[in-house]
Amino acid sequence: MAWALVSAIKDQLSSLITSEFTSIANVKGEVQKLESKFHTIQAMLNDAEKRQVKEEAVKLWLDKLKDVSYQIDDVLDEWNTAMIKAEIEKQQKDDEEKAETSSAAKKRKVWPLISVPTLLQHHDIAHKIKELNEKLDEIDREGEVYTFVLTRGNEEVERPRTTSFVDVSEILGRDKVRDDLVSILLGKGSEEVRNPHVISLVGMGGIGKTTLAQLAYNDNEVNAHFEIKVWVCVSDPFDQCKVAKEILESIEHQSPNLTALQSLLDRICNKVRGKKFLLVFDDVWTEDSTMWEPFRVALKYVAQGSRIIVTTRKSRVAEIMGRGSMINLEVLSKEDCWLVFKKIAFFNRDPRQCEQLEGLSRQIVEKCKGLPLAAKTLGSLMQFKRSIEEWRRVLDSNLWELEVEEIESLYAPLLLSYYDLSSPLRRCFSFCAVFPKDYVFSRDELVFMWMAQGYINSKTNMEMEIIGREYFENLAIRSFFQDFKKDENDGQIITCKMHDIVHDFAQLMSKNVCFTINSNIGLEVDYKTARHLELKFYKEAQFPESIYSAKNLRTLIFVNRSDYMLSTSFQHFRYLRILTLDFKSGGTVWNLPDAVENFIHLRYLNLVNYCGDALPETICNLCNLQILKIIIDGNKFQKLPQGMSRLINLRHFNLSFRNNCLNVKFPRGFGRLTSLRTLYHFIVNGKDDSERCKLGELINLNHLKTLVISGLGSEVDECEAMNAQLKKKINLHTLILIFKEWDGEEIRREKDALVLNALEPPPNLEYLRIVCYKAPIMFPTWMMSLTNLKELGIHDSSFECLPPLGKLPFLKS
Repeated sequence: MAWALVSAIKDQLSSLITSEFTSIANVKGEVQKLESKFHTIQAMLNDAEKRQVKEEAVKLWLDKLKDVSYQIDDVLDEWNTAMIKAEIEKQQKDDEEKAETSSAAKKRKVWPLISVPTLLQHHDIAHKIKELNEKLDEIDREGEVYTFVLTRGNEEVERPRTTSFVDVSEILGRDKVRDDLVSILLGKGSEEVRNPHVISLVGMGGIGKTTLAQLAYNDNEVNAHFEIKVWVCVSDPFDQCKVAKEILESIEHQSPNLTALQSLLDRICNKVRGKKFLLVFDDVWTEDSTMWEPFRVALKYVAQGSRIIVTTRKSRVAEIMGRGSMINLEVLSKEDCWLVFKKIAFFNRDPRQCEQLEGLSRQIVEKCKGLPLAAKTLGSLMQFKRSIEEWRRVLDSNLWELEVEEIESLYAPLLLSYYDLSSPLRRCFSFCAVFPKDYVFSRDELVFMWMAQGYINSKTNMEMEIIGREYFENLAIRSFFQDFKKDENDGQIITCKMHDIVHDFAQLMSKNVCFTINSNIGLEVDYKTARHLELKFYKEAQFPESIYSAKNLRTLIFVNRSDYMLSTSFQHFRYLRILTLDFKSGGTVWNLPDAVENFIHLRYLNLVNYCGDALPETICNLCNLQILKIIIDGNKFQKLPQGMSRLINLRHFNLSFRNNCLNVKFPRGFGRLTSLRTLYHFIVNGKDDSERCKLGELINLNHLKTLVISGLGSEVDECEAMNAQLKKKINLHTLILIFKEWDGEEIRREKDALVLNALEPPPNLEYLRIVCYKAPIMFPTWMMSLTNLKELGIHDSSFECLPPLGKLPFLKS
């Protein structure tokens, strides 16, 4: 995590050196000095991050470095915020001057695209950078004591080697899946298309993939069925020559005298030609299909019925290896998991004590959540703990709070997966520790939060959201997530969970950074190092004022309402990037205070069950805000702030209601929010054309991907609908059109039909929903041009007839 933080800041410093900021005072020298130090320290971080698990002193050194890195990030963001605000002010001045210009011939004054903040702000930032430089000097000197091994990136991670040997008497709970695997190996069932047939065993570290492969490899029927069997532990990095040599050595029972890959593969091809061959590639990591192609070619002349077993943590590896059979290994049942634990923990123990400890042992096994490796590791740990008090200590502790040796053993497979991640992915994974166990993650919400924290590198032309989804996919294919719920139409993951052991590991990797407080639990902890906090506070509980020590919080997820806490938190947590306020239930009107503008770094604001009647105008000063979500509770909410056009970085705006109240007034100027990707809802209402936000505001919102328009009805005419120019929004893939309820007037009926026809979407639209449309005439003329449409929803609407929907080639529902 430290590596990723330092890398991100070093990139920011590089761009700052070339900016206009460095032209005043001796800032450029200080910034260059800072960048140079980060470059030096970065070389130590791989070694430091691994040693922190064992060495407390190294962990303290890393914590100091992270603390200074966060401070530098805040200073740089403070500067960027000043730049954005100055730009907005210039633009407003330009607009005012433009409005005052009555003569069309008068030449428009051109303001610079980006204006520079005041000299005072320059000196303030420069002073802060100088102080941080001195702190970093001290940390650099301290780092020399630890004699870190210097590296320049994610170097090779040592991985344990596996063999084909297994003690069958030690294996419990895999009979059914072993029988299924053996059946596939023996060719029972449908005949495979490709030879040799590839069987992929996929699952998280410690789930038992290698053990299952060993069970099948050593099965008596399998031994009799195959003429040649070879087991190769591949691991990472993948060395083609080394793997080829191991295959040949296993076949010939002697070390080959060949060194060239082609010579090795030629001899393998000759040895297995026409033979029924079983090959196990254990612990495969590489996703480069070109690395496997020479082996596929060399093995294509084996006898029909030959098999390759691949064990991997990555589902993408299984796809690359060929379309064969894939077995996603599930966790053990509670009973089987307990039997694995019991066999080791109760070994050579007095039967009477075993009876006494059975209840505790079953509770301890609950922590394993069906993971065989965790059951074995905890079983080995408890084998040497004799007293009931020792057993209770383990039961009452979090697994990530165990002794260093115990942690190393329990999390060894996950550490391998963790260090295999790129530095941004490590940060994204560790961030998940702020959520409680069994939390249902929404893919998109998680991506939005990673964006808000600055974890997603968007230096390329690719959008942050797309990169974030790729990050999510990368973590998913490495088995860091499970229990996937997928979209029925496109198969994309919508929600998922995290295995308890994986969650414990995330807490270990973000120790003293991510915290969850549930009522009065954990109030004695010092939160000075906290960066991410979830607080579930109930009115009857004592208010945890200890959290005010967490002055550098970047994430605050606050569940249930306390007016006292909310009013005071706006004074303390000025570095927030993410703020979620879940009010649980409505009741009396309570508005967000004006002090919300203090959160100048805020990117993500989520108000759940908001029971106020408006948002403060000061919210429009949050110029860094990217995601704004409001779920309204009740019908008191009346309008959005007038100055919302100043939220120029807003990418996703989601306004929804518990009771479908659609009377909220939208301010004019929404059309300036050209960064918007999601607009849900855009409400058209009010009869005063001078105040009403019209559909024409949508004309320049060409990045929109999801758009929901509510309140279509008597105020909106065909001309206004055409001004929205939806057809030109080529990125739009989801469109929902909600018409007002009406009394059935014939004039309104004809008008709505013209409006719907004028709201023609782009032809690549994928999801369309029409609600409360009561003009019972033919569907709009553009309907059959939506050749990419996957889902069509018609709710509470009337049509005399439907178009030939069967001619839409991708329509699924």
